[in-house]
Amino acid sequence: MQTPQASPPAPAAYQVAVVITNWNGCHYLERCLRSIFAQDFQDFRVYVIDNASSDDSVAMVRRCFPQIQLLQNESNLGLCAANNRGILTTQAEFVLILNNDTELEPDCLGQLVAALQADPRLGMAASKMLLTHPRDMVESAGITVDRAGIAWGLESGTFHTPGPTTPEPVFGACGGAALYRRAMLLEIGLFDEDFFVYFEDADVAWRGQWAGWQGVYVPGAVTYHAHSATIKEGSPFKTRLLGRNKLWLICKSYPWPYLLWYSPLILGYELMSIGFALTTRRGLPALKGRWEALRTLGRMLAKRRQMVRRVSARTMMSRLQPVENPLTLLRRHLAIANTVSHQYK
Repeated sequence: MQTPQASPPAPAAYQVAVVITNWNGCHYLERCLRSIFAQDFQDFRVYVIDNASSDDSVAMVRRCFPQIQLLQNESNLGLCAANNRGILTTQAEFVLILNNDTELEPDCLGQLVAALQADPRLGMAASKMLLTHPRDMVESAGITVDRAGIAWGLESGTFHTPGPTTPEPVFGACGGAALYRRAMLLEIGLFDEDFFVYFEDADVAWRGQWAGWQGVYVPGAVTYHAHSATIKEGSPFKTRLLGRNKLWLICKSYPWPYLLWYSPLILGYELMSIGFALTTRRGLPALKGRWEALRTLGRMLAKRRQMVRRVSARTMMSRLQPVENPLTLLRRHLAIANTVSHQYK
């Protein structure tokens, strides 16, 4: 495999930039920040990008964490645009993208940094993400994409059991707690701001893989995540964007001509997904999202043509997982969704 070529980053006084996008998450944000400053690895600077919060978030950061670089947007620009602002503000070699509702174990950041330092071909490192409640349920052990174009969290919905902590290859990192090599992000064009939120991490992973970068999962780097604490599970907004962004993701990155061959399978899974949304009274936003994606496919096709590609379509297909049984995927989804829904009642 050809090693990606990138200019070395400009010198920075710190190795890692911690970038946290916040929108009305004061209660969670404070706990997140305290866990960051309790890390064993301390060579970092924290950037909080606030998307016009109306709660006490900004005041809390200024009062309790004056050492943090606080960047305020005049409106809610979405997760992707806010992440990009943070990335472009720093010259650090590595960028830790964190959700505001996460908490890190003290050795998490150090293990992620060590994993990327071990191999210059690695552009992204995934942590082991567990739910905040209960803390023994896995949300993600890195992300993968299967041949039906479905991106999902590995081990999602299963119960965590102690095991080997040796890093292992993975397609990408869940953006709730992911360490990226800044050179990779700059080369592939950062986060796609059209996505706003959801599947933006899978999009980065796929573009990184196309450009010749690789991902690694670090099971010893543990993060806890209050899943859907900011935007509730099953909300019309989330349902619409998930449907739209999934189709955008396939349009941008699925290898040709394999996309043509697998289109019946992709369509079949889409119909099942819409059918499930209808049974749970989410059919209208699910349909709206897909219609929005279809109306704007031209913009995604233009982005597809601009992507950096260093691997063949055949190689990319070999990196996609075999198609999962739809019932297995549904059980994983419901394990997380039902737990979270009960938690926020």
